[in-house]
Amino acid sequence: MGIRILIADDHPVVRRGLVFFLKTQQGIEIIGEAKNGREAVELTAQMAPDIILMDLDMPVMNGIEATRQIKAQNPLIKIMMLTSFSDQDHVIPAIEAGASGYQLKDIEPDELVRAIKQLMHGENQLHPKATTHLLTHFNSRNKSEKTPLDELTKREMDVLKEIAKGKSNKEIAISLFITEKTVKTHVSNILAKLDLADRTQAALYAVRNRVVEE
Repeated sequence: MGIRILIADDHPVVRRGLVFFLKTQQGIEIIGEAKNGREAVELTAQMAPDIILMDLDMPVMNGIEATRQIKAQNPLIKIMMLTSFSDQDHVIPAIEAGASGYQLKDIEPDELVRAIKQLMHGENQLHPKATTHLLTHFNSRNKSEKTPLDELTKREMDVLKEIAKGKSNKEIAISLFITEKTVKTHVSNILAKLDLADRTQAALYAVRNRVVEE
């Protein structure tokens, strides 16, 4: 039995072209066609395809919402977006909805077959533009997701590490070559920035967040 594929696209010419070509490929079986997202959800529930080639911009229900509903019902079904949109506003929501692949409609036929077969074997298939958008998105998101520790200065981090080791203000001052008064100021700043009550909580916080090893 070949890879069972459902095609979801509102353009009949696109559907016919995909069916005509893919039917000639060894190891691939076209089991159904949907002209909108709602039909894709309904046919998926009835036919349980291995892979869905999903358009993004469709009437009644778009491809992203259809993908979200299908993955909620059956997480094992693989969905490859096959679309004309390569911008971040489409790529990111599609991947977050559960798409395992994202290809553009100008993909070479042989490349599409290769992508389908590799997707079936568990390899995510992303167009280079989609990969670039994902990297940019997650890098920027990671930078924006700051923790309270990011608010500490380098010297405050040094003091926190010493607190976690159980050192007194005098011992910290000696270790870091600063005055005890300066240590006290740093300790006060640390407790305020991390919203902690005392040094003991600061020490536990440092261990839990791997500022120092336990």
